[in-house]
Amino acid sequence: MIRVDDPSEKRWTIMAALLGANMAFALFQGLAQQDNPRQMRLFALLIVIAALPFQAVYFMIHAFVLEYTTRIHENAMKVLLRLSAACQMISYLSVSGIAMMFYVIHWSIGLVFTLSGLAAIIMVRMAIAQAETLAEDI
Repeated sequence: MIRVDDPSEKRWTIMAALLGANMAFALFQGLAQQDNPRQMRLFALLIVIAALPFQAVYFMIHAFVLEYTTRIHENAMKVLLRLSAACQMISYLSVSGIAMMFYVIHWSIGLVFTLSGLAAIIMVRMAIAQAETLAEDI
């Protein structure tokens, strides 16, 4: 049985939040595109929209694995987990479309989003490296 603090449940929550954000951006920026067509916004919308089916597939795989985890053979489970990981990566790339839409709103908003995103990634990488170093010392 999968517990709520299980890493797969945390990934599910992240994917659900990303799906909600992508749907909201697609809706509102799609309406803005109709009123004020911009090539960069269109490209950003294409990126976000392309990720939506992969997010749906991720949720289907997750539900299937939860339901039939005791019946799935080891090789089939490996394939499902790889497919799930690929769907997650494609979904995470949709954040680049969201970033592009921020640049459409105003270059400074896009720049702040990009810089703060990079700072957040660096902070996480540093924290992971420090945690690994501390774990080695134990």
